[in-house]
Amino acid sequence: MIVELAPRFLTWDDVDPAQHFFDSASAPKAVRSLGAARKVPSPSDDPELRDWSWSEGRPWADAMSQALAEHYGRWAVGWRWAHDEGDFDGGPVGNWCCAPHSITTPEETLTRVVAALREWREWLESLAGWFDEYPLDLAGIEDQRILWERAARNLILQVTDRTGCGSGWHGHCRQVLTWFLSRWGVAPDRAQKLVDEAVGGRFASWTCPDTVLVDDVAEELAMSLRPDDGTQSAGPAADHLERWLAVRAAVPWRDAPGGGGDGPVAPSRDGAADDIRAFDGALDPDRARGMLAALDLLRADAAHGALLDFERLQRWQQHVLGTPQPPPFRDLPAFAKGGRERYGIGPDTRARLDACLAESARRTGQLLPLTARAARAYLDVCFFHPFDDGNARSAFLALVFVLAREGVALDGVSLLRRVTFQADEPEDAVILTRYIDIHLAETRRNSASPAS
Repeated sequence: MIVELAPRFLTWDDVDPAQHFFDSASAPKAVRSLGAARKVPSPSDDPELRDWSWSEGRPWADAMSQALAEHYGRWAVGWRWAHDEGDFDGGPVGNWCCAPHSITTPEETLTRVVAALREWREWLESLAGWFDEYPLDLAGIEDQRILWERAARNLILQVTDRTGCGSGWHGHCRQVLTWFLSRWGVAPDRAQKLVDEAVGGRFASWTCPDTVLVDDVAEELAMSLRPDDGTQSAGPAADHLERWLAVRAAVPWRDAPGGGGDGPVAPSRDGAADDIRAFDGALDPDRARGMLAALDLLRADAAHGALLDFERLQRWQQHVLGTPQPPPFRDLPAFAKGGRERYGIGPDTRARLDACLAESARRTGQLLPLTARAARAYLDVCFFHPFDDGNARSAFLALVFVLAREGVALDGVSLLRRVTFQADEPEDAVILTRYIDIHLAETRRNSASPAS
C-alpha cells in the first residue's frame, strides 16, 4: 500500500532541491494563503483526543500537506515527518509532532507549519550538499569503492544525529541511502534493493547503531555496487490495468471479513460527510460542496437499487469536478503515482469497466461479503482510471455507494481516504477489505451501544 501523503515513499527526483524551487522568505505568506490555513480546527479539550484527532486534526493536517504539495511540489509532504512517534515517525523534523500536540491557535499552528516546512527543506538541501561532496561514477566503481563506503557511513551518522534514533528512524536512513545511490546513477529499484540487502533489518527503533555496525553496512553497500547498476530494464511499458485484472481474478474475495454481521446499519454520525467537510472543506469549500452533492446523489441512487456503471459514476463526477457536462471516459493511456503506474486504453475498456462494476451487486447463489464487493469496486475505479481527474474521489464514492445500496453507512472513513493501492499487489486488495471491515464492525458496535 502506498500512502500518497507519506514522506517515506518520496524518491530523490521528488525531493531534489535542484529540481524544486523554494523561497524560504516567502513561505509564511505562501502557507497562510492556502485554503487550509483558513480552516485550522480548534484544539480538543478531550483528554484522550482520539476522536478529535481522527475526525478533525488528522484530516486538516492531511489537507495542509496536499495544499503544500500542490503549491510547492510533492517534496513538501515531508514537513510532518517528525521525530519519534509523530504523524510519520522516525523523521528529521522537530517543529511538528502530530495533530493533538501541534494544533493550538491558528497563528501558532501555522507558524509551526512554516517552521516545519523550512526545517524539512533545509534537511533536503543539506543532504544534497553531502551527496555532492562525493562526485561518484558507477563506471569507475572499482577505483571508488572506498569513497562510496565513506559517503554511506557519513550519511548513516547524519541520519542518526538528525532523527535521534527514535521510533522508525531506520526507515528514513534506508531512504537517504537510496537517494544517495539514485543521485549518482543507480537505478531507483536497484538502489532500494541494494540498501535493503546491506541493512538487512539490523537497524532497530530507539537504538543507535554502534560504529562496527555502521561500518559494516556501509562496506557491504559499497562492495555490492556494480557498473551496470545504472541500467534500467528494457521492454514495453507495463499495462497496470491488465495487471490489476489478473490480480482481481486471483484474489480470494470469498475469504474477506464480513464487517461484524449482516443487515443495514445507520450510524449516529455520517463518517463520509464529516470527512469531506474536514479534509475537502479545508482544501477548498467548493470542492467539499461538490463532493457532498455527489454523496447526496449517490445515496438517492442507492436507495433505488441502481446499477453501478460508468454512466452513474459520470453523473456523480460532474458534481465532484464542477464541470458543465458529465466528464467523458478518457481516450488516452492514463498514469498515476508519479508515473509509476500506466493504465492502457482500448475500444472495449469502458465496457470492461461496466462489467466489473456490475459484479458489485449482491447476487443470489454467488454471495461475496459486502466488504469484498465494496473494495473491488473501489479498486476497479482506481485502475480503470476512467476520468482525467478525480479518480480517487470517484473510487471512494463507488465504495460508499456499494455499501449504501445495502443500507450500510459508516461513522468513520479514516482508513479509506487519502490512500492508494498498487495494481499488481494482491495483498493490497486484501488490506482494503480489512480496512472496510474495521470501519463497518466498529460502526455496528457503536450503533448498538446505548452510549452512541
